[in-house]
Amino acid sequence: MKKVFIIWIGWIGVSAVARYYKSIWWEVCWSDKADSDLLKKLENEWIKIYLWHDWENLDDDSDLIIYSEAIITKPDLSKEENLLANPVLAKAKKLWIKNISYPEALAEIVNSKKCIAVSWTHWKSTTSSMLWIMLSWWETNASVIVWTQVPQLNNSNFFYWTWEYFVIEACEYKRSFLKYNPFITIITNIELDHLDYYKDLEDYLNAFKSIQDQTSGYMILNGEDENCMKLKDESKKQTFVYEKYFIKDWVKYYFPELNLQIPGSHIEFDAKLAFVVWDILWLDENYIVEKLNSYKWAWRRSEIIRETSNWNILISDYGHHPTEISLTLDVIKWKYNNKRLFVAFQPHQYSRTIELLEEFKTCFDSADNLVIPDIYFSRDKKEDVEFMTTERFISELNKNYPIAINWNWLENTSEIIKDYDKKNPHSSIILLLWAGNIDDLRNKII
Repeated sequence: MKKVFIIWIGWIGVSAVARYYKSIWWEVCWSDKADSDLLKKLENEWIKIYLWHDWENLDDDSDLIIYSEAIITKPDLSKEENLLANPVLAKAKKLWIKNISYPEALAEIVNSKKCIAVSWTHWKSTTSSMLWIMLSWWETNASVIVWTQVPQLNNSNFFYWTWEYFVIEACEYKRSFLKYNPFITIITNIELDHLDYYKDLEDYLNAFKSIQDQTSGYMILNGEDENCMKLKDESKKQTFVYEKYFIKDWVKYYFPELNLQIPGSHIEFDAKLAFVVWDILWLDENYIVEKLNSYKWAWRRSEIIRETSNWNILISDYGHHPTEISLTLDVIKWKYNNKRLFVAFQPHQYSRTIELLEEFKTCFDSADNLVIPDIYFSRDKKEDVEFMTTERFISELNKNYPIAINWNWLENTSEIIKDYDKKNPHSSIILLLWAGNIDDLRNKII
């Protein structure tokens, strides 16, 4: 039996690759720095866990090491120096064991298939999981790797079938999506992000132009997104999708029959994308309405956790970019008839907080209460940490949102939420908004 060792698997995308190797009968081990519900779940799937990084964890006869680039945490060091700082990778180098990053591993899995790559700035997980559900019927049985857990996948993020289609999220961070050779690429919004890597919007756009060049079949683009329109190229098989009208008469015929279980214009737009993919693949449209109507929700995407002990509704959402935040808050306000909205937002990365500060100052209009724990450190430079303190960020937010307060540590945030919940029963939506670790509070608050 072949062996693969995966480092820092707690990241949701890497866990899907672990499940893939388990499904083809490899022995799978991994090491991480902390336990989590996800790791407990994977342990129950007969994947061996080490909650520390130690060279002794790696068997000498291992065939492959896959690492998350999240282990590259020191920007002042080279990539090679960062990797060798991990004792498992240091041992692997001495033993000449093949080691590759998550994007490289995913490329080895999907590049022999007809890959449908979902790649843009916001809501990739929602779109990719919806596409898979649409394709998950007996004639296609597409495979999928997503960065969320989907009820129809038994709350997993992975399904593998040997047939030709494979749906993936193709992340643009560090141009990692250029490892893939998609048959269809879907890009419906391009908004500057990952500012610890990309220099500016032009640099960011060039990455998307490159993935377009690598797409062998079709591009699906948002005709109302200014940056998507910059990718317009008559030499490509491009389809532009619009919120305001339908590009196919038969789509318009079927669309009123949809009864999507999740509100929001972005969810309706995802349904239009699904119709376009369905049309490209020449599949039977009689299935599409039933499949799309069955889409319920995805983990960490406006996920309703449950009611608190005081009958307020606790929701968790992965939104961490101002555009995502603004739309998420608006949709929640609308869905719950303008109930009070208590938001605990954990900023992710000092660099993102600096570069998108002006956008952050205008994205919380729908919040009635706003609590900010400390900014979550991830791949940040020392000068960014020193420049944009949490206190400074709060001070900037207070110019538009006097309601914003800082409660520093997560435990303090937990206490203020519980206090609010106790004093305001039956009245509110409590939203955890994050890309760091504030979601760990979900069980403490309830």
